[in-house]
Amino acid sequence: MDEIRYVALGDSFTEGVGDDLPGGGVRGWADLVAEGLAASGARVRYANLAIRGRLLEPIIGEQLPAALALGPTLVTFNGGGNDILRPRSDPQRLLARMTEVMDRVAASGAQLVLLSGANPTAGLPMQARIEAKGDALNASVAALAAEHGVLFADNWSDRELARSPYWSRDRLHLGPVGHHRVAARVLATLGYEHPSDWTIDAPGGESAVRFRDELAYYREHVVPWIRRRLTGRSSGDGRSAKFGSWTDIPSSR
Repeated sequence: MDEIRYVALGDSFTEGVGDDLPGGGVRGWADLVAEGLAASGARVRYANLAIRGRLLEPIIGEQLPAALALGPTLVTFNGGGNDILRPRSDPQRLLARMTEVMDRVAASGAQLVLLSGANPTAGLPMQARIEAKGDALNASVAALAAEHGVLFADNWSDRELARSPYWSRDRLHLGPVGHHRVAARVLATLGYEHPSDWTIDAPGGESAVRFRDELAYYREHVVPWIRRRLTGRSSGDGRSAKFGSWTDIPSSR
């Protein structure tokens, strides 16, 4: 079987924030995709250049050239989630940059999978406004991918994935089961089965949210986010990619 050289590009969603590892660090759906490919018997080399907090422009301007320089055979790309949280984001500009990603990856000869992030808005302030922007961007990217013949893994439209049991405490990042569900979708988009021992369905039902829990949520997560916006800082400041060069993923067969 040919070697798969897989590079993942994006922000906190692709870095794996919310899927915490014992002792520190994060895993996430992209790491799981690499493991799933290796479980199929493929020889897999993997790099993950995603950094939390990144807007679309630096993902394309910094991560994409570095990824293509590695000579990948497979690239996954997600971006724009942090942009739509900003009130002045330009959807047409985002789409134009997505087209550039498609063209540059196609020119490299690598397989591209575009994917949308899951919809976090049920638990966020300003739900209606953010969801409307996300709906529009997701539909436009899906149409653009179809026009260019690019694979598209649509997580935004997965209503099951929008339920709170799939999310971490900050309500903005998926938890472990959510990341597994996204990884299973990406593998299916590529024509692979996900490992049978993965849990990709969270328990039914929603937990009641108490007033004091809401206060704690705003204090621990919303206020720091607003403070970073006001001071021009990002959660990814000073961080580097967790797998900035190739790492070998052992086959489980």
